[in-house]
This record gives sequence, structure tokens and C-alpha cells, in this order.
Amino acid sequence: MIKIGVDAMGGDFAPKEQILGAMMAIKKIDDIEINLYGDQDIISKYLTDSTRINVIDAKYVIPMGEKNPIQAIKTHKDSSMAMALSSLRNDENDAVVSSGATQALIAGAHILVRRMKGFKRTAIAPILPRVNGGSTILLDAGANLSIKPEYMLQQAYFAKIYAQKMFKIDNPKVGLINIGTEDGKGREFDQEVFHLFKETDLFEFFGNVEPKEVLDPPCDILISDGFTANIVMKSVEGAVKGMSKMLKKHLTSNIFGKLGALLARKSLKNLKTDLSAEEIGGAVIFGLYKPVIKAQGASKSYGFYNGIRQAANVVREGVFKTVEDYLETQKDLGDE
Repeated sequence: MIKIGVDAMGGDFAPKEQILGAMMAIKKIDDIEINLYGDQDIISKYLTDSTRINVIDAKYVIPMGEKNPIQAIKTHKDSSMAMALSSLRNDENDAVVSSGATQALIAGAHILVRRMKGFKRTAIAPILPRVNGGSTILLDAGANLSIKPEYMLQQAYFAKIYAQKMFKIDNPKVGLINIGTEDGKGREFDQEVFHLFKETDLFEFFGNVEPKEVLDPPCDILISDGFTANIVMKSVEGAVKGMSKMLKKHLTSNIFGKLGALLARKSLKNLKTDLSAEEIGGAVIFGLYKPVIKAQGASKSYGFYNGIRQAANVVREGVFKTVEDYLETQKDLGDE
């Protein structure tokens, strides 16, 4: 059995949606067992089927707007998030899913789970939808605001293994987010990364990719430093929300728009599904000792089910083990 730890109290709609998502996952996935971390008294109100679900009592909840996430993790080892993360180092779970405060989860992952030996910097890797179907891995979406080019080489390799194992892409291509496609574009940092990627045999490097192609890229993986990639991700999210509001405004402005919306209802529904983060599950934190999945704070039950499904697939496919095996063959494995 694959054991998945769930922070049942983290998120905008916790613990109801987390518990409903966990029960949905148990019904749909045969080879998992779920450990829910949270207030047992509150969880019992929503847990109507405890088949392969255990509850570990954790009374404290790290708030979504926590100002000092590192201090919160260190001070509240009895919180649902901290207890779930600690379970990975204790080998009580194979992966953890949480929709709690992002910075607290990142801090907790580094303090309580820690990086796999030899991996220099972790990366948050959300999955973006593609215009023609399928998915694109984006990293790093905020774990490292500044980073060394050689550390990005590890992150890109991790993304390659993830794409191969999870998306069944034989030879995934890596693209560097930049302000232009020509060689020599960007900051000195970007140019260093470009030349390093061009010379590596760890993965196939496509070259520079402009942000305007992020939903229809010529590659399978898009990478940059955490500051740049986070801006790209949030810009896409904002653009999608803005366009949705504009579309709704025009479709409801007159009778012809309403008629068009009625005729295109199925297509509009499919578009909403394609752009929904709940269809994916969450963003994996690359480079940890074991998988941690960051689900959206506003995840409902279906989104949380997909986060659990995603975590189980990562474990089942041996993504982290493959990278760990590679790192063991390299010299200088000392962590910084």
C-alpha cells in the first residue's frame, strides 16, 4: 500500500473538502492508504467512511496568512502541517499533500523533510495546461528567488525524469524562459544558464522561450529562477481570470451574446476544465527526501482528490528514487 499523509486542516475550505477528497481517492484508487492530520473532533463530523483512512490528532493549524512561517513550523511541531511533514522523515508516509500556507509548507519541507542528498536547491513545479492538450512543467515557481545556474541543471534534470515517468514523454525538451529566443538574450545569469544547458547531456535543451508562448511552448519543461517563473505563473493566472470576466461580460451584455453562450455552453465548459488547476492536483516540490504536493489553497474535494492521485502516481512511478539514484553516482554530494 502507498501511504499518503494529508494535512486536513490547511486551506481555505479545510477540513471538509480535504476529507471529502480523501474519501473520493480511497474509492477510486485501490492501492493507497490515507493518514489525515488534524483536529479529530472536527474531522469526525465529515468523515463518513473511514475505509483505509486513519486520523492522527493535531489540534494546531498554521494560518494561511502566517507572517513568520519558519518560526511557526519550529514552534508548532504539533500542527497538522508539521506533523504530516515529519511523518515523511519517520517513514510513516510515502508522500504528503497539503493546501496550507505556501511559505509555511516550503519552510516545513526544508526543516522537517529536508533535501535528498546531493540536491542543492529544491524547486516548486506547477503544471500548466497546453493549447493543444497535455501539460507543461514550470519551475521554479517561487522556492528560490536567486539561484546558481548549476543548481538549475539539477532541477531541469528532475523535471525531465518527472515528464518521462508521469507524462510518458520519451525525450522531454527543456526551454529557458527569456525575453527573446536568440542566443545571448537576457541577463548575464540567463546567458550563463543558456550555455550550461547547451553543453549538458542530461537532457535535450531547446533554447530560449519567450513568456508569450507559455501556454503553447515548443518544449515540455519551462525553467527560470524562482522570481521570474513565479511572475510568469501569476501573470498566466491573472490573464486567464481577466479574460474569463471579459468573456462573461460580453456574453451577457445582450440577447445575441446570451444565445451564443447557450450554443457554446459545452465548449465553454471544456475550456473551464482545461484551465482548472483542480484537474492537475498541485505543484510538486522537487528535490526533497520524499514527495510533497502543494495543492491550491482554494482546492475543493475534486482538486484535493487529484492531489492525492498525483502523489500516489509520483510514488508509484519512482520519480524521486530515479533522481536519487542518479545523484549517488555523482561526486561532491555534500549539502549546503
